[in-house]
Amino acid sequence: MGVIIMNVSISDAIALVELFEQATSASVKALSSVGKMRRLAKGEHLFFDKEQVDMIYIVISGLVTLYKIDSQGEKKVIFVLDKGKIINEVILQNVTASINCEVFEDAQILCFNRLDFLRVMEQDFAFTKSVFDSLAMKVRRLYRQLKNTPNSVRNDKRIAAKLWKLSRDYGVPCQGQDGTRIILDLSITYLADMLGSRRETVSRQLKIFAEQGLIRIDDGQIIIPDRDKLSQYFKLP
Repeated sequence: MGVIIMNVSISDAIALVELFEQATSASVKALSSVGKMRRLAKGEHLFFDKEQVDMIYIVISGLVTLYKIDSQGEKKVIFVLDKGKIINEVILQNVTASINCEVFEDAQILCFNRLDFLRVMEQDFAFTKSVFDSLAMKVRRLYRQLKNTPNSVRNDKRIAAKLWKLSRDYGVPCQGQDGTRIILDLSITYLADMLGSRRETVSRQLKIFAEQGLIRIDDGQIIIPDRDKLSQYFKLP
């Protein structure tokens, strides 16, 4: 995860992104001629909330997070995006950014001017639908997040569900033992940011999960010994 692809060309980067699979050869050629690549290190920001942004960004390698700062000044991570994901479809509306984008693991980002991107969309319906599909997936994920707000779901179940999802999206089988290792440099603070919870609350619950055998901590990474057991935990009434 997060391995930087050195000296990748624009056309090679486009070939790595599922979004462009439905695009016509003319669309791919047009985008290849106007795209640019950016490399960013962990902790850098691609853009900030309320900033004027004129570029469409797509992750080619690494991870980025989209987050908001709430009314108490606390960070709430909304999405973690990996290879092939569009970061900011909303910019097509020609409005300022409505969220912050921070690099979580060293990343390469494919960049297109908003107007260049729109011109290709105007000529290629299948490609346009792929962009809409990407935005629709984000909306669906937001619906699920709203359902799992702190007021409607117990904290322990929210934490268990988030760990299960992370193990699904960023998990690899453990070598020489049972379980799934979440291969993210995931601090307790950042996990709390993802959940909109206090660090102390998350830390205390992780200790309880460890005592119950639902997780293990190894070399700073979280291991899920049995994903089905963890799933049953957050699904039980």
